[in-house]
Amino acid sequence: MTTLSLMFKRILILAGAAILGFAACLGSLRLAGSWSLLPNRDLDHASGYVREVLRTVNENYVDPNAASYEALARLSIHGMVEPLDPHSEYLESRDNQELEEDLDGEYGGIGIEIETRKGSLVVTSPIPGGPGAKAGIQEGDEILTIDGKLVGHGVASDRVVDRLRGKPRTHVKVGLLRPASGRHIDLDLVREVVKIVSVRGVRVLDGSTGYIQIREFSDHTAEQFDDALNDLLARGIDGLVIDLRNNPGGLVDAAVEVAEPFFRKGSLIVYTQGRRPADRENYYSETEGEPLKIPVAVLVNGESASAAEIVAGALKDAGKAVIVGERSYGKGSVQTIFKLKNGEGLRLTTAHYFTPSGVMINGRGVSPHVEVVMTPDEDLKLERQASRPEITSPAEFQEHFDFAPVEDRQLDAALDILKAARALSR
Repeated sequence: MTTLSLMFKRILILAGAAILGFAACLGSLRLAGSWSLLPNRDLDHASGYVREVLRTVNENYVDPNAASYEALARLSIHGMVEPLDPHSEYLESRDNQELEEDLDGEYGGIGIEIETRKGSLVVTSPIPGGPGAKAGIQEGDEILTIDGKLVGHGVASDRVVDRLRGKPRTHVKVGLLRPASGRHIDLDLVREVVKIVSVRGVRVLDGSTGYIQIREFSDHTAEQFDDALNDLLARGIDGLVIDLRNNPGGLVDAAVEVAEPFFRKGSLIVYTQGRRPADRENYYSETEGEPLKIPVAVLVNGESASAAEIVAGALKDAGKAVIVGERSYGKGSVQTIFKLKNGEGLRLTTAHYFTPSGVMINGRGVSPHVEVVMTPDEDLKLERQASRPEITSPAEFQEHFDFAPVEDRQLDAALDILKAARALSR
């Protein structure tokens, strides 16, 4: 009996301990919940609140069509992402497709660049080899109609671009006015896959200084830059100006590849750092052979951003170039594209850029060694006249652009610096 009694007491003790343990576990769960220690509790609470607001708006807003769940969901996503910073955004299908085309460096269209001038849509540059250039479209032509419909005065250029772009091998009819002659031109064009030319104005200045303008950084930029650089080197240049003014940026890899010829293999060009220490990503030069050793000047202004700042920052940080112009924009952040359903996307800031020595670009920009400030009006006119460097006659220039040539004081300063560098190296 004594043995049975002891066994019974042990069973009671074990059962009591189990009950107490279970109660303690429940208490811990409640405590963890109140302290938000359980995964997804905050997410569930927040999403439940959003769901409640969506239902309230859907059921009570005066216009039921404007307050459909689909419309409210899209508005909610825009409002959730876009206030985070100037570069994060929710991309609906059309915007996402345009972004992918820009980054790919190719699109289906007729191969012209346009801008709004005094309310009219004017061709600023037919892309060589594109359907527009082959059909004879010229810089300065005004677009009057697309597929028989009037463009309208003051219409936004991006809306016109949407109408001109489309699937390759489809037709688009374009009505043009050539102001110089007053001639009306009607063209039936077949859209093609057009490769964006991001490297422009390649030429030799002052007899021995190469000049390359990079408009943006896409998949084809590094290839185009290498071709331009090799062409200039074959022509015997002993100095180089890389013009990154008004360059909004683009792909990080393209920026790294443009900077590579000036660095030894294995040299750090830029690194990105996300929210966690393990998120750091280093970008190294992979170019074989000796780096290019000629004096280099890089032109930047307040519209030079993102990938353009990577190139300028790396070359400045490593003492590979003199930076001339104005402090750059300061957009040193990485946006990752997350694919959503229905062809939509989410562009979200996930990291920041740093120069090799650890200088953060975001919000600070790249400061020039030699500051030369241009007015906004000068910047606009310089960008226009740079599109037609072959027009050198003052009379022809005035007739074509309707303003007198603007002195490029930033480029002049860069040329003077390179001339001095060459003199000192002799």
